[in-house]
Amino acid sequence: MKKFDLNIEKILENWETKHAVREIIANALDEQKLTNSNEIKIVKDIVSNSWIIKDFGRGLKYEHFTQKENDEKLNSNGIIGKFGIGLKDAMATFERKGIAVRILSKHGDITLGKSQKTGFDDLITLHAYISEPTNKNLIGTEFHLKNISDFDIQEGKKFFLKFNDEPVIEDTKYGSVLRKSGSQGKIYINGVLVAIEENFLFSYNITLLNASIKKAINRERTNVGRTAYANTVKLILLECQSEEIGSKLSLDLSQYSLGKSHDELKWLDVQEHTAKILNKYKRVVFVTAQEIERGTDLVNEARQGGAEIVVIPTNLRDKIASQNENEDDENKIRIFTEFVQERNENFEFKIVDENDLNENEKRVFSKKDKIFQLIGGKPYNIKSVVVSETMQKDNITFSIKAGLWVPLTQSIIIWRPILRNEQEFLGILLHEISHATSSAIDATRAFENELTRLLGVVGMRAISNGNYDENSNPISNFSYPEPNNEKKNS
Repeated sequence: MKKFDLNIEKILENWETKHAVREIIANALDEQKLTNSNEIKIVKDIVSNSWIIKDFGRGLKYEHFTQKENDEKLNSNGIIGKFGIGLKDAMATFERKGIAVRILSKHGDITLGKSQKTGFDDLITLHAYISEPTNKNLIGTEFHLKNISDFDIQEGKKFFLKFNDEPVIEDTKYGSVLRKSGSQGKIYINGVLVAIEENFLFSYNITLLNASIKKAINRERTNVGRTAYANTVKLILLECQSEEIGSKLSLDLSQYSLGKSHDELKWLDVQEHTAKILNKYKRVVFVTAQEIERGTDLVNEARQGGAEIVVIPTNLRDKIASQNENEDDENKIRIFTEFVQERNENFEFKIVDENDLNENEKRVFSKKDKIFQLIGGKPYNIKSVVVSETMQKDNITFSIKAGLWVPLTQSIIIWRPILRNEQEFLGILLHEISHATSSAIDATRAFENELTRLLGVVGMRAISNGNYDENSNPISNFSYPEPNNEKKNS
């Protein structure tokens, strides 16, 4: 029998038995992958009341205890134990916990014991004792652990995706999204648990390791911080295209405004990708809480039309709107303003014949001729002014438009209820004439300049041709009605 010093300078005092079990299983799984051998076995020997962890690889040599790492593991993808974590830490933990270890392979039997350190008779250190193999034909390596509880074995197995009920939902080049078991999300690296996330929607198995992750995986392989793997988790999600992931993310996204979503949805890129996935598989309209409040009837209309309503944050809506400007119609994400615009483009007006107006409506509507006279005649590009029972809604406020300039038909459309009030009608008419003559939209300098010009023209001619009282004050035929919040200018 020969022995050698394990040379463990620092004992991991915070390691429990389950951590040592984890290391033995990790090495067995690595050997299985490196040699493409049979599945490892973890079984209990009732006779000896010990647990056996067995692989079917090449068999452990005592020299493996002297190597912190080896080139084979360092240069192989998907290997667990290539971060400077060896068997020696596990052996020291077993010894500290009073667990007897016996390692069998065709290269020899190995046990543990305390002995004097060579050259330092006053120092007692942990040694490995090597004897001739019990079975020279043994395939692989067997770790026999005596005085270990069933609980510690099961706890050790929980560190591995292989033994946890967390099936893969979708694979990507960076790793996999897993359907988590329980309320906690788990972070695995090459199938080994390294972190617990209390508020993750999924679990993840990272298989493509960047420098940040490699640096963060310490000797103990525990408490790896989120900063090390967060970007990779994000990249995994951004690669996903499955409907299941999109649906789960979108359902979670709908809880964002309530503060109930999971942490993955705090990433704006993931929010946007969620919208893209769902937009791909379902007829969805993405709305903000404010849009629901201001356009409840339109939201209900979209829902009744078969669309699924998903509530999103305002900053996500703004980002999608910006992206949509560079997309063709087929690839645009359907946010609420897109829905309203589509609705308006397909809107059917119910035009009212002038002869069907009541007497007061006819009187008010006839004032359009006076307005055109005051501004110097009807502009050449205005072919008609018509009245409609129905009206489009504004793309921004989602309220009914009081008037509308339609360049395609060169017509001004007035919502019929506006004819109840002469002053309101004349104001709306001037507003729409300004759109026609400026070819500009609301809230632009060109439109404001043209509206100001027309108001000035009308004002000057009204003063020049108006009637005055005995105090030289102009007499107005208009009255100021009570505000009507149901009527909004375009």
